[in-house]
Parts: sequence; structure tokens; C-alpha cells
Amino acid sequence: MTYYQFIHEVEVKVKEGVKENTTVYIRSAVKNNGTTRQGLTIAETGLNIFPTIYLEEYYQQFQEGSSVENIAGDILRLYGEVRFKRSFESESITDYEKVKKKIVYRLVNQEANKDLLKEVPYEAYLDMAIVFYVLLEVNTYGMASMLIKDEHLAMWNVTAEEICRRAYENTGKLLPYELKTMKAVIQELTDTESEDKEDVMYVLSNRSRSYGAAAILYKGRLEGIGEYLKEDYYVLPSSVHEVIIIPQSAAPGQEELSDLVTEINTTQVDAEEVLSNHAYYYDRKKKKLLM
Repeated sequence: MTYYQFIHEVEVKVKEGVKENTTVYIRSAVKNNGTTRQGLTIAETGLNIFPTIYLEEYYQQFQEGSSVENIAGDILRLYGEVRFKRSFESESITDYEKVKKKIVYRLVNQEANKDLLKEVPYEAYLDMAIVFYVLLEVNTYGMASMLIKDEHLAMWNVTAEEICRRAYENTGKLLPYELKTMKAVIQELTDTESEDKEDVMYVLSNRSRSYGAAAILYKGRLEGIGEYLKEDYYVLPSSVHEVIIIPQSAAPGQEELSDLVTEINTTQVDAEEVLSNHAYYYDRKKKKLLM
């Protein structure tokens, strides 16, 4: 069964399991790095905000032997947990006073998002771009957010500089950083003990681990890591969600590290989540991240 056939089969089964006041339909969306994803949107009558559940991972489960019926059941159970209980107050988006404390930033690849950047306020940062969002909700399953476009600036009658200033004020507060050893992260994700005796690598993200690579922009964060390590270090953009920190004394060199990042991006990271193919270098004396 092709992926196209699969999503239509799942759509039929999910429709059979929802209430009469609920509509199920396939939705295509252009995501980060210009990637297109298809998912099922489940919309309840009377609500103006509803989730889209993307199906690529479910298709992989299907190819590994799971049935369409079981997958549809998993989607319905997930929907029961993530569905919005009430409508979003749309007027709160039009009122800048109600959104200004919720404005945050994210880091994305500049070249891969060049079409998107034509219609949004952004700041260039090395080979990346800082883009801005309104953070609507954060929960166990991630975050609901709205990308800020030029049209929003016109509606709010504010400048890009004002949006940027607010984002720098808010992001570290709303999405606190998290720095852990690679060993601790692997233990947490796999529930197994790492055999590595020494921790030389660290993972920097936010506590939600969603677009947490932007934590390198938090005021004083890179400087603080340098003080802790007591040496210069490399920053590997493993995805938009986190970066890996490697002390200079434990690293092979910037060119080798960039080759490693490129290989990992090509073989292990979803195209939507790639941030950059370059390893960066933090210079403690200059207090600056360099290409």
C-alpha cells in the first residue's frame, strides 16, 4: 500500500470512530525548511481551533506490521488527549496588548526557508534566521503557536524591531533552557544505562524540547557554558530542537565536526528539523559564536 493509499484508508477508519459533530479530513501543510507534510485534521463543530495529526510515523508502523484499524485507534486515543476543549479567542490575536508578552523566537535554516522569509520579519544569525511566533499554549505534547508575518505587523501597527525586542524579553522566561550531559539525555530517552564513563558532550535545549536550539540566543547562556567548561567549545546544530556542546579539548576539529553534522542531517534527521550543516565555534575571549 502506498503512503497516499494509506492516509485515505486511515481517514475512513478515523471517520468511523468520531462523533457526529466532528469532521475528519486530510490536510497538507508547508512546514519548516519548505517541507510538505500530510496529516488528519479532526474538527469539532463549535470550536475554531483543532489539531492536525501527521501520519508519517504511523505509516512506518504500518510497514512494520501494524494494522490500519489499530493505527486509527491510536490516532483517536491521541486526539482525545490533545483536543482543544474550548474555542480560541480570535480577538486576542488582533490586540497587540494581549499577545506582546507571548512573542518568542525560533532558529531556522536561512537558505532552506528563503521563500518563507520573504513574508515574515526575521533577523539573520550566522547561516540561520531568527523568526518570531506567538506562543499560544505549551503542554505535554508540544506547543501551539502562530508564526508572525508582515501582515501581523501591519495589523498591530508595530515594527519588526519591537517584535524582536519582545521576543528577546520573553523567550527565556516562557521556555527556560535545559542543559544536560549527553549521557543523561540518552538514559532518559532509552531508559538504559550508558557505558560511557566520561561525559564530554552536552545537550542544550529548552524544557519543552521544541525548537530548543534557540536557547543559544538566551542572554548569557553561551558565556555561562564557557565559564563552566573553562575553555572554548563547539556547538553542533543537531536539529532545530537542540544543539550539542563539545569542549575544544575533546573535539577533532571544526571541519570534521561539520562533516559529521552534515552526515547526521542526511541520514538521521527529518528534513523538516534540519537546522544547519555547520559546526560553530564559541570564542570565550570574543564572547561570540563563530562559523
